[in-house]
Amino acid sequence: MSTASGFRRNIGLFDAIMLVAGSMIGSGVFIVAGDMIRTGGTGSFLVWAWVLTGVLTVFGALSYGELAGMFPEAGGQYTYLREIYGPMTGFLYGWTFFAVIECGTIAAVAVGFGKYLGTFLPFVNDTAWIGPHLTSGPWKVTETIVVGPYNVGLTSARLSGILIILLLSFVNAYGVKLGARIQNLFTVAKIGSLAALIILGLVMKPAIAASSAPVPLAAGATALPFLIALLVVQTGSLFSADAWNSITFIAGEVKEPKRTIPVSLLVGTSVVCGLYLLANVIYLKVLGPQGIAMAPNDRVGSAALKAILGPAGEGIMAGAILWSMFGCTNGLVLSGARVYHTMAVDGVFLKKAGTLNKSGVPAFSLAIQAVWASLLTLSGTYGQLLDYVVFAALLFYVLTVLGVIILRVKEPGLQRPVKVFAYPLLPVLYLIGAIAIMLALLIYKPAFTWPGLVIVATGVPVYFGTRGKGLSS
Repeated sequence: MSTASGFRRNIGLFDAIMLVAGSMIGSGVFIVAGDMIRTGGTGSFLVWAWVLTGVLTVFGALSYGELAGMFPEAGGQYTYLREIYGPMTGFLYGWTFFAVIECGTIAAVAVGFGKYLGTFLPFVNDTAWIGPHLTSGPWKVTETIVVGPYNVGLTSARLSGILIILLLSFVNAYGVKLGARIQNLFTVAKIGSLAALIILGLVMKPAIAASSAPVPLAAGATALPFLIALLVVQTGSLFSADAWNSITFIAGEVKEPKRTIPVSLLVGTSVVCGLYLLANVIYLKVLGPQGIAMAPNDRVGSAALKAILGPAGEGIMAGAILWSMFGCTNGLVLSGARVYHTMAVDGVFLKKAGTLNKSGVPAFSLAIQAVWASLLTLSGTYGQLLDYVVFAALLFYVLTVLGVIILRVKEPGLQRPVKVFAYPLLPVLYLIGAIAIMLALLIYKPAFTWPGLVIVATGVPVYFGTRGKGLSS
């Protein structure tokens, strides 16, 4: 069955849940706990931080479920923002999504795959350069904002990342059904790996007793009040649980999208956030706060399994993380191209991106996404860009959830196959939490906020400079 746009509805409920969960589970849950606990200092702080992440993620997903039922077309968040606020807001989201959010995430996860591959293949690393390279910066913009340094060039780890991006883009060009099958396989295994870590942590005694020693502050760091610290560390946990909205981007290929997408958002986010919370409880049990804070290279997941199983555990976890990142990259590659396709159909992106190949897939969009993501792996800036866009991404989430309330007021007669539970309480609680995080980041982490706003703002002249002047011609 095909939609009016030419997409083929091949994604069922199980596929949709697997895409939500698989896009969320990357490498973050195995890494970010170290930085989080160094900020908060205690195990209870770490648990509460993940509780806040889970609550906000599920509340946001429930709010998106209402919009997904109202606008069951490809494009997801881009479509919602366009319909609620007009074409310019939709374009600014799409611009940031292509420039950094999606392609930058693809690049970062793919290169992370290359770095972890070095556990098994020592010649794969991000330190030995292949050919010439350029190092520049850092540049001090203000007293609190530093940009760079940037290391531009090719390493074996980055080459591995590029090969993964190209491979998955090529495979996904042969149809969404094939991409979904790959996603299902990797996501089931990822959920199983997290569940296994949790079960092992519950039933087995660690080889080394967890340390109960207090966590010292990092050099030069100052202690933050509990609530402020809880908000600031969401840059790690909240975005380890990000990409749950990927299913909305491919709505044009989902069977019964008005029901399937809201259910998949609820189930997928609830399962993953529950697993994340339990995994961090296990980290605390087997490592203790200091063990988490001192994990080599912040590889907390590897340190935890090593504590449970001995040296073999570290290799097993590295393999599980490789599997996880491969599946995460596939989900991002599959879903992201649909946004550029929708933008092209609207006339605000390259015209060819609005075409489908014989398999009903936006192959050109997949290609340009692969090219830009690959370039970001070479630039050495993808990590910094992802940090900078945290604030901007939150801004668009806030605008989208706020749109649920705006549409309830302005368009009460619109058909809503699914309504957000406990309206308006859940959307309002999400907005309060997300805005509080944004304010905390503005004050305490300006290097991660103002550059993100600059990236969004660069889309304004692009929009006015290309509107009606042949961008899609």
